[in-house]
Amino acid sequence: MRPVLCLMGNELFNTLNEDAWHAAVGIELFHNFTLVHDDIMDKAPLRRGKTTLHERNGLTAGILCGDVLSIYAYDQLSKVKTRLSEILSLFNKTSIEVCEGQQLDMDFEQRDDVTIEEYIKMITLKTSVLLACSLKIGALLGGATDGNANKLYEFGKNLGIAFQLKDDYLDAFGDVTKTGKQIGGDILSNKKTYLTLQAFKNASEDQRHQLFALQRSSENNKIKNTLQLYEATTAKQNCLDQIAYYSHLAFANLEDVAVLDKRKEHLRTLAIYLLERDK
Repeated sequence: MRPVLCLMGNELFNTLNEDAWHAAVGIELFHNFTLVHDDIMDKAPLRRGKTTLHERNGLTAGILCGDVLSIYAYDQLSKVKTRLSEILSLFNKTSIEVCEGQQLDMDFEQRDDVTIEEYIKMITLKTSVLLACSLKIGALLGGATDGNANKLYEFGKNLGIAFQLKDDYLDAFGDVTKTGKQIGGDILSNKKTYLTLQAFKNASEDQRHQLFALQRSSENNKIKNTLQLYEATTAKQNCLDQIAYYSHLAFANLEDVAVLDKRKEHLRTLAIYLLERDK
């Protein structure tokens, strides 16, 4: 998705050029570097249904392969001929933010006082800024003004937040026949998602005790009972409201980009697909 957004951001202002292809490849290599290292930190045995690199080839190979992917990313970016200094500055800033977001995510596992605001900041850094960066780099390489490129960045950032909130929602309330994965995986692992944090925030004292008890529980009804509390505390509706809020911001940002509406249609269609998906 990230390299596609880079190319679409480029095509919004001009015909696709060679610089955009190099940038898109660099962005995808960087993203895969983060996945390899995230899997190591999460001790994940599987990624997209396949054995993770560090599980298959060992921890040392996993770390080094991730490192090399990041080097290859910069090798691709170094081939960009237009506005290279500006592109590298944006990419470096984004890379640091993605690492900060991953650290926050890891820190949250050890904390019981994470706020909704902190969670939104974390997913913004870990997920959204790379989507935003991809669009902005493509736009800059297509000749966009700084104003238009910044509006496209905000579109990507808000789209990314809404996308991650929708991911949280589908993990809890999705249809297993459509998502293809077990519903409630985040609940079973006691992961702090928007739904969990909002439920605790809204809960009565009795409901809060129930939520804490369920987190410590391994009973068969853990998922079912937690989902009931998400509904009873209005966390489910709050999550849907926030998805709608950030979606509205994203589409307003896209509307503000000063190009013909018909040139934005493909981006708008992709955004609708991502935000209205059921899997």
